[in-house]
Amino acid sequence: MLSYYFELALRSFKAAKGLTVLMLLTIALGVGASMTTLAIFHVLSGDPIPHKSDQLFNIQLDAWPMRGYEAGQEPTLQLSRQDAQNLLRAAKADRQVMMVGGGLLVEPVEPGQSAMQARTRYASADFFAMFDAPFALGTGWTAADDAAEARVVVLSHSANQRLFGGADSRGKTLNLRDKPFRVIGVLAPWRPVPHYYDLTTGKFNPAEDLYLPFATAIGLKFGTSGNFNCWAEHASEDSRSVGAPCAWIQYWAELGTPAKAEAYLQYLKNYSDQQRQAGRFERPTNVRMRPVMDWLATSKVVPADLGLQLWLAFGFLAVCLVNTVSLLLAKCLRRSGEIGVRRALGASRRAIFAQFLVEAGTLGLAGGLLGLLLTWAGLWAVRQGSNPYAALVGLDGPMLLTTLGLALLASLLAGLLPAWRACQVTPALQLKTQ
Repeated sequence: MLSYYFELALRSFKAAKGLTVLMLLTIALGVGASMTTLAIFHVLSGDPIPHKSDQLFNIQLDAWPMRGYEAGQEPTLQLSRQDAQNLLRAAKADRQVMMVGGGLLVEPVEPGQSAMQARTRYASADFFAMFDAPFALGTGWTAADDAAEARVVVLSHSANQRLFGGADSRGKTLNLRDKPFRVIGVLAPWRPVPHYYDLTTGKFNPAEDLYLPFATAIGLKFGTSGNFNCWAEHASEDSRSVGAPCAWIQYWAELGTPAKAEAYLQYLKNYSDQQRQAGRFERPTNVRMRPVMDWLATSKVVPADLGLQLWLAFGFLAVCLVNTVSLLLAKCLRRSGEIGVRRALGASRRAIFAQFLVEAGTLGLAGGLLGLLLTWAGLWAVRQGSNPYAALVGLDGPMLLTTLGLALLASLLAGLLPAWRACQVTPALQLKTQ
């Protein structure tokens, strides 16, 4: 029976080609606009590490002086070196990482190569395990390497391709600011979206090119990047020294269970109390320990206007649906005579309703395919833009199915009223007017 209804739908489309094209365009434009915006929102608001995002916590402590204090305000975005090292040394979490971004010039490895300006991450040993950075070759460094300020380096997949042509580079030497570093590992392609573990160096930047032990990089006075805030004058010339009252280090803790998370939060509160008693902290205890998705929401990673754009896009889809309903109703009224004859020949109201619903669904699938083309065109236009996330947007499998499903659902909803109106046609009245 469905095949018969589908055949009737095709005949109806051929009989009213202009109206059919108008309805197809209406559905396609609504679906294309809404899915283009939804695809961007999907990329920007996705969970970058879904299997453990509720176990990774960004840590904040309020080490600022009382000057300008307001109750309930956000604490310092990052930690001072002294606080980060104290927490790392205590090792109260399953894993813990202190880190900061940087940039280094890599000297040519082979004759004819040019120097490479590399985005760099200086981190403690748990970085790779905590953030599930995948290794293609080798491994990361150990806590003993941290303590010894070992001159070792891990390369990203793209850096290894550029420097060593993708070959096994383990054991080879890189010169970073005239200092030799031994390659101990190479990552597989990896790009967390967004760049959640350090939002200060770019929310949608690619992952870094090089990874070095934190203690090694700071010991060699390599430059850092990202936010750097100091709140007092200090005697040291180096604002990155252990005692400097400056916040510039990101700190993350991995806690496998809610009980561990609760215990760690209490530990942070106790630590803050102890530092205030020691005279280092002045403000009342103000600790923040946010899991990944809460951290991204608090940091407003998704542009504020994107949510409004999404609502507007779906509002446009609703307007398109209303127009489609009007067109289907007009088409239904024009076919009252045909409906009356079918009813007189024994077709039930349910059959008439099913016929018109199948027609609306067929129209929706066709409109969805056209809308899919418009979505691809819209995303292509976005990728040509200068937004930092432009290169990331695209249609994956789930979004592709969502596009077709949305078009089908929209057309079926649009077809409900015309289908109901069609099954209310009175056969006798229509036959009298023939």
